[in-house]
Amino acid sequence: MVQDVSKHYHYMQEAVNVAESALKEREVPVACIYVHPTHGIIARAFNQTNVTLNGTRHAEFEAFRQIREKFQENWQDILIETDLYVTVEPCIMCASLLRQIGIKRVFFGCANERFGGNGSVINVNRDYPRFTKDYDKERISKGYCVYPGFLAKDAIMLLRRFYLLENEKSPTTIGKKQRKLEENEFPKLNYSEYLSVGEFVDMFGYEFEHVYNNNDFLQFDQDGQLLNEHPTGDSKRPKKAE
Repeated sequence: MVQDVSKHYHYMQEAVNVAESALKEREVPVACIYVHPTHGIIARAFNQTNVTLNGTRHAEFEAFRQIREKFQENWQDILIETDLYVTVEPCIMCASLLRQIGIKRVFFGCANERFGGNGSVINVNRDYPRFTKDYDKERISKGYCVYPGFLAKDAIMLLRRFYLLENEKSPTTIGKKQRKLEENEFPKLNYSEYLSVGEFVDMFGYEFEHVYNNNDFLQFDQDGQLLNEHPTGDSKRPKKAE
């Protein structure tokens, strides 16, 4: 059944807003929110790596700590029904955390090409260790689905704006005043690295399968409705070959 994509769009917009707050504090603008079907948004956080000089203080962990404190008696039951919206693909460390806590689904903006744990480097959310026996798989979390591309360009622009700032924490200052902000060129997502075409269609509808096949950016209006037009102008499902 096709999902209410506009809902996911608005939640990702909230995550982008949190990332904007990080940028204002000269922190790495990667942010997330955890959303429960009954309680709504149960945690918001952005990276704390710059302010703490601790490379492990990622947004996903920061918000997870909030949930542990808020739902001390039943945080595990809460998380297995919870979706995560994060501006950048979780790194391998965070992807592993999300699998261990049993997160339901993950929605992210842009790919994490160097450290991505949801497909860009490895699929922590799906894969099992190479020599895992069948009986051991029952003891390992079944994993979670990921849906990339929500406000991907917004997430990329936040990172680009951050990397043009002078980093006061850096031991060596690199002059960035001559650098220009690239606003037109964006790396494309290879959707097949993160989810199957069937999973994509279940989320967005068959009429948008061409987005998956062509690795196009998801385009939304202000209400969160998809705007991507079929390149041939035909959104109808083609007949199967006899």
